[in-house]
Amino acid sequence: MFEYYKIKEREVTHKDYNTLNLGPIHPATHCVFQNKLTMDGEIVIEAEQTIGYVHRALEKMAERKAYYQISTLTDRMNYCSSPINNFGWEMTVEKLCGIELPKRVEYMRVIIMELSRIADHLLCNSVIGVDSGALTGFVYLFQDREKIYEIFEEICGARLTTNIGRIGGFERNFNNNVWTKLDSFLKEYPKHLKEFENLLVRNRIFMDRTINVGSISADKALNYGFTGPCLRATGVDFDIRVSNPYSSYEDFDFIIPVGTNGDTYDRFMVRQEEMWQSLNIINQAVDKINKIQNEIYHADTPLYYLPQKQDVYTKMEALIWHFKIVMGETSIPVGEVYHCVEGANGELGFYLISDGGRTPYRLHFRRPCFIYYQAYPELIKGGFLSDAILTMSSLNVISGELDA
Repeated sequence: MFEYYKIKEREVTHKDYNTLNLGPIHPATHCVFQNKLTMDGEIVIEAEQTIGYVHRALEKMAERKAYYQISTLTDRMNYCSSPINNFGWEMTVEKLCGIELPKRVEYMRVIIMELSRIADHLLCNSVIGVDSGALTGFVYLFQDREKIYEIFEEICGARLTTNIGRIGGFERNFNNNVWTKLDSFLKEYPKHLKEFENLLVRNRIFMDRTINVGSISADKALNYGFTGPCLRATGVDFDIRVSNPYSSYEDFDFIIPVGTNGDTYDRFMVRQEEMWQSLNIINQAVDKINKIQNEIYHADTPLYYLPQKQDVYTKMEALIWHFKIVMGETSIPVGEVYHCVEGANGELGFYLISDGGRTPYRLHFRRPCFIYYQAYPELIKGGFLSDAILTMSSLNVISGELDA
């Protein structure tokens, strides 16, 4: 009998941990990165991330490209809301060059950025639903994401990586189809978003799967450098659009939704409310544009903005400037500048050093995913493997932004 209890005691105190490679190619990770998990059954004991599987050296590539070409690189960072990336970069160049945009252009940018935020949050929250076992919301909301992409396609001909803006504004004005499709989206999406909320927000299974899962305190989130919805879910009401307004965001009335526990449920709820606020901002922007009498869609910056094609074909001066801009022979001021925007995942910043050449001397992207993904092991430690998947989804880790 004594020997029996001795054996049982040894079995209880001695743990044989298993190692699980979650990724890099795994549908549950949604992106291309690896997590090496030390598991005690289904419990995560330790975690170690490996990133860089889609690292493309975008910052070094940018040092070999003319300023107007770099938006094709920023497109491919957070590709779920690429126009925000592009406008953030273009605002950085405009800040360096001292370019002031007309109000109508600012409001047009706000519309596109908030549509991009909705598309990004829509995808993130519907994926959280999928990872908790609810596929219906994902399939249902994707019809609205498709409508947003149709608006982008109407403006520039592209859908995912849009290159939708230019230094100084837009390549072209919004046509009537854009306004018609935007009006249709603004009328239909609130109903669909409300139905999505009815499906999950008070669903007992969803709440049990997300509440107190992947929690982080406000102090730890700040120490890690969290921004965006992941920080606001902890109760910190920090939003670049309010604290450091750009693109005339100071002209709009909206609230900053915050959570309390910093868990998966709070991150879900913050993004839900931000979609409602984005709809509110878009409606305000449309009203403001309707009160403006002109049809301006770019600033008066002939040094950096390509002239109209009909002028290029018929006027020598326009042809010369078209050639100079395309070949990067226009004068870029020498200087050092940092500009940030409120990306879908948080503070998206651009640190630019110019030596006056046709390309940046140095360019650094502050990618919010790269900043907060370092906290992932701490968030999942002690939880179930299934909770680790939900936590990753609620952080909205985008590998294109993570690696850059």
